[in-house]
Amino acid sequence: MKNPPNYLVRSVDHALQLAVMLQVEGPFGVGEAARRLGVAPSTAHRLLAMLVYRDFAVRREDHQYAAGPVLSLGGRSQSHTALLRAVAMPHLAALVERVQESANLQILSGDHVRFIGSVECTQALRVGNREGMVFPAHLASGGKVLLADLPQERLDGLYDEDKWADRLDQRPNLTALRRELRNVRERGFAINAGKTESGVTAVGRAVRGPDGGAQAALSVSMPTSRFSRNRLPELVGALSVTARDIEHEMRASHPTP
Repeated sequence: MKNPPNYLVRSVDHALQLAVMLQVEGPFGVGEAARRLGVAPSTAHRLLAMLVYRDFAVRREDHQYAAGPVLSLGGRSQSHTALLRAVAMPHLAALVERVQESANLQILSGDHVRFIGSVECTQALRVGNREGMVFPAHLASGGKVLLADLPQERLDGLYDEDKWADRLDQRPNLTALRRELRNVRERGFAINAGKTESGVTAVGRAVRGPDGGAQAALSVSMPTSRFSRNRLPELVGALSVTARDIEHEMRASHPTP
């Protein structure tokens, strides 16, 4: 389970959010950082200065901040993730309007899934912003749909016993996982019923690239008290429409030669 700590250190949380933004989205300025965090520009500037000091960020000549040595990703991966997020965010907002629940965009990172985009719904009882968070892929709904798309040898490699030597108690049962992923492939969606966060249920679906492979996942998250199997057709239908729209716009933004 991953629940917020009882004593949330806001400045640390803000710094970590900025670090994730730098890693997966690319360069931005103080104004954008302040807007995204909902803080004053002076506060954003101090946070970014500390990230620079610790080599999580670098300040460029154009006064934009970029990922530093600690966070650096390959340029191609970073630019693709940034494009994917930019394209998806308006569609996530439309999805939230459609189902009145919070929505997320995720990518696979090893045996974890990383939330690179999140839009909260406006209901009083709701699932909060998950952007920047990382969860075990085999537990999260988005992680399951991404794992279900992997070749068998890659899936086996991710869950090789040697890689889990220091956390064997967390390693999933591979027979049960393969069976669940087979069901996910057949249905086209996955459900996470309180496996990553107590009291939260999520439904996930893949976003596919031009080659048909899953390049990301969409999920809708809600308090378990508001979920019922009767809602599945509505939720899966809304996720399918949103995924289709993102896929179409991604192809238009980055056409295949």
